[in-house]
Amino acid sequence: MRILVGWDNPQECELISMYLGVSENEVRICATPEEFLQQAATQDEWDIILMSITSPDPQTAYDNFEQVRQQHLDTPIVGACPGQDTFHLARFLTAGMRAYIIRDDGGDFMFLMEVTLESVVNSVKAERERFVAERLREEVESVRKLQESIIPTNILSPDRFDVTARYESSQIRVFGGQPVTLAGGDYYDVFMLDDENLVLLVGDASGHGMKACMSIMTMHTLVGMIRSNRYLDTAAFVKDVNNRLCEQAVVNDDGGFITLLYGILNSRTNEFQWTSAGAPIPIVHELETNQIYELGTLDDGGLPLGIVPDVDYDVHTSKIPPDSRLLIFTDGLAEAFPGEKEQFGEFGIPGIMQSLQESRSTCLESALENLFRDSNAFTDGSGRHDDTSVVLLGRKN
Repeated sequence: MRILVGWDNPQECELISMYLGVSENEVRICATPEEFLQQAATQDEWDIILMSITSPDPQTAYDNFEQVRQQHLDTPIVGACPGQDTFHLARFLTAGMRAYIIRDDGGDFMFLMEVTLESVVNSVKAERERFVAERLREEVESVRKLQESIIPTNILSPDRFDVTARYESSQIRVFGGQPVTLAGGDYYDVFMLDDENLVLLVGDASGHGMKACMSIMTMHTLVGMIRSNRYLDTAAFVKDVNNRLCEQAVVNDDGGFITLLYGILNSRTNEFQWTSAGAPIPIVHELETNQIYELGTLDDGGLPLGIVPDVDYDVHTSKIPPDSRLLIFTDGLAEAFPGEKEQFGEFGIPGIMQSLQESRSTCLESALENLFRDSNAFTDGSGRHDDTSVVLLGRKN
C-alpha cells in the first residue's frame, strides 16, 4: 500500500513508519499539519491516508480533512484520536471519513494499524468492484434490450403450416455468483415474401456484447432494405447481403463475421429453398415414422458473411413432407457443454434430434420448449454460453 500519514507526535512517527513498513508498504509520514497539507497537495497518488483529527486542534484538523478529501476524492481517509476525544469523530465520519483508530497512551494501537488500514483498502476495493459489476449488468441489459428489439413478436404463417420461434440469451456468473444475461448477436426473422412464399432465417454474429449486437442489427437493417426486392433466389440474396456487410467495419473489424441460414418455403409446392452462410444445416423430422435427418452436410454450408466480398453461395432445394417439422437454428443450441467441460462433449446434433423425437406427440410450441429445456439440462446447471435462435415450422398435411 502507498500510505500518507499526518501525525502530531514526532516520537511516534518512527515507530509508525516501522510498523507500517513491515509489509513493504510505501509510507510517507508528515509530523506537522503544514507538511501534511503540502504533501497532500502534490500529484502523488495514495491507497489510503491516515491523519490525526485533533492536530493542531479539532476544528483545524477538520478543515484540513475537508481540503485533503477534495484533493483525493477516491482515496479513503482514516482518522486517529485519543479515547477521550472520540466525540469529535461523528463530524468527520458524517463528512466521509472511512474509519478511525483509537490511540492509547501506551501506543499499543500501532500493532493493529496496518491491519486496520489494509482492511479499509480492501473494503473500498470490494465496494468499487460491486459498483462496476452492477454498472456492467446495467450496460449489458441495455444492449440486450436493444438487440431483442429486432426480434419479431408476431409470426404469420401460410395455410397448412404453423411456425414458432424463440431467442434466448446466454448467461455468465459474475460477482456474488449472480447470473448476468449477456447481450449477443443472434437473430431470427419470419415473414411472408408474397402470398405463397414464407421466409425463414436465423443469423449469428461472432462474439458477444455491443459489437455482436451492432453487427446483427446492421444485418437486420440490410435484410429490411433489400427484402423489398423480393428475392426468390436465396443464394443471390445471401450474396447481396454479404457484399454489403463486407463494407461495414462494425462487422468485420477484429475478424468479426456473421453466419446466416436463409430459406424460402413455397406453401403451394411445399419446397424449401435454402442457402447457408456458415450456419447449421436445417433438420427435418417426419412425425409419422419418427424419422429425422439433416437436409445436407457440412459441405453445403458456405463462407460466413462479412469476410470476403463476391462469394458465390449455393442454393439447396428440399421437399417438406406431410406431417413433418422443419428446424433451423444457430449453433448455440448444439454447443451446450456439461459444467463448462468441453472435453465431455456437447449437446450437439444428436441431442437436438433426440429431443425432437421425444416431442413427437406434442404440439409445436411444446416441442420448441422441450428443445431449449433439454439443451439447458445438458449443461448441468451452468447454462449455455452462447445465445440461441431457433425457428420450428410444422407442416400439417
